[in-house]
Amino acid sequence: MNWMHTVARGFWLQQALRRIDNAPAGTLRYYSTKPVPAVGANKASATAGNVPTERKSIIPPNYRYVYQEFLPDPKIEWRNSVREKLERKDMLERRANIDIPEFYVGSVLAVTSSDQHAENKTARFVGICILREKCGLRARFILRNVIDHQGIEISYDLYDPTLQKIEVLRLEKRLDDNLLYLRDALDEYSTFDVGMEPEILPEGAPVPVNELKVVLKPRPWYARWERHNLQGVANIDEHTNERRRRKAAIVATPWEQYDLMKEYRRSIPEEEQKEIFTEIYSQLHSLELTR
Repeated sequence: MNWMHTVARGFWLQQALRRIDNAPAGTLRYYSTKPVPAVGANKASATAGNVPTERKSIIPPNYRYVYQEFLPDPKIEWRNSVREKLERKDMLERRANIDIPEFYVGSVLAVTSSDQHAENKTARFVGICILREKCGLRARFILRNVIDHQGIEISYDLYDPTLQKIEVLRLEKRLDDNLLYLRDALDEYSTFDVGMEPEILPEGAPVPVNELKVVLKPRPWYARWERHNLQGVANIDEHTNERRRRKAAIVATPWEQYDLMKEYRRSIPEEEQKEIFTEIYSQLHSLELTR
């Protein structure tokens, strides 16, 4: 008889479980001290748990311009992730020993560097930044000034250990990515006082853009500037004849501004930029606070 009671009990338990499964949610009884969960709340919490929450990035958006040398060269044949990581480490260590301020092409700088032939073993040069190029430890910039009616240019490696101090005397941008055409412009556009005092911008003010248009001297020129679509030159047409205009039109590539793939190959994807700056943000931010 015991086995018959066991079978009957199991059959009754199966029927009870089926009735519970098929019963409406509101008719269920709960014998517990915990509050009865609401069905809608469960669904809402489950739905909310499945939706990923986007975290707000703490990387300032201007980092890609202020610290542009930390971004690797976009050419895939020159990429090497191990070398790039080691270079970023060396660059951060160098920045811990020297303050490298924010500057752009068109800014006026004063650079003090070691010079064994100078009287005090140091040399200070003031000039306008006409070019900033390359990346990593090979990043460099060129300063130009006209002293005693003679144009002088000095190329500096940004992370050269012989650099002792970099001062920004005037922080501004220009209309073009480089100002190499100042070599063919009137001297007044490249002349700066070696005793120039720093011009301080208000806290939080955007970097001003100097829309000055320079005047070029007559040919010969350093390059065929009529082919470069320059925005900061006023009188290119005065020194360009019809034959040069036709040649410039033949070699022009106005469709490149719509070539998305070429633009993609020229730049580092935004996702990779965020990954790089996330890696170095804490150290850069601590250096900014100690300035």
